[in-house]
Amino acid sequence: MPEGPEIRRAADQLEEAIVGKPLTDVWFAFPELKTYEPALLGEQVNAIETRGKALLTHFSNGLTLYSHNQLYGVWRVVESGTVPETKRQLRVRLAVADRAILLYSASDIELLNAESLAAHPFLNRVGPDVLDAQLDVATVRERLLSPRFRRRQFSGLLLDQAFLAGLGNYLRVEILWQAGLLAQHRAQDLTDAQLDVLSEALLAIPRHSYRMRGTMKKYHHGAAFRFEVFHRQGKKCRRCGEIIQKGTLSSRPFYWCPGCQH
Repeated sequence: MPEGPEIRRAADQLEEAIVGKPLTDVWFAFPELKTYEPALLGEQVNAIETRGKALLTHFSNGLTLYSHNQLYGVWRVVESGTVPETKRQLRVRLAVADRAILLYSASDIELLNAESLAAHPFLNRVGPDVLDAQLDVATVRERLLSPRFRRRQFSGLLLDQAFLAGLGNYLRVEILWQAGLLAQHRAQDLTDAQLDVLSEALLAIPRHSYRMRGTMKKYHHGAAFRFEVFHRQGKKCRRCGEIIQKGTLSSRPFYWCPGCQH
């Protein structure tokens, strides 16, 4: 599944295509959403916000389209009026004069007003987004040491969207390598220096991945990122020269360097 940086890059492409332009076509596959189609025609998309792996498409009339791609959903940008050849099921089409954005295969789609948006169970559960410019290292450190999270092993904590939204497996692997920590470590057992390094890495790694924006040739779920340990089993660690190992953790492939992480 794509992680926060890849979702944000997709949102950037959607914004570039339609934000600030009158909607000329609005179509929803699900019957419960079809009543909203006339109300959105002629309105504009003001912004497309990401909350971890969820997208919030904010319309000028105050409504918000909530969508979560989960495992199979995917957005596409096409020329307006184009019907791509695909076996995927179209769920949402939003078009302006020259471009259209299409959501395929997703099933978690809702239209919300301000009240229902504020009460949405998923959005209330997720933690602050790692790509939110307002989120700083001090706040991340505070969350790490909070009673809710301080006893959690990093193997699970760094996949829990309630801790920090937008993290996932490849980011978990790279963050722990950067911090020199193992998956079984817990925040309450770290030194101040270790906490500082980890708190910094929890923001720096996903933000670096987002900034890469397709400048690297190899990808993992669209990640434009030079991996230090992920997918590098059997190769030498660039930091210490030890051989990178691979195992399975939380049913996902996990990579680490025995020389750097102990």
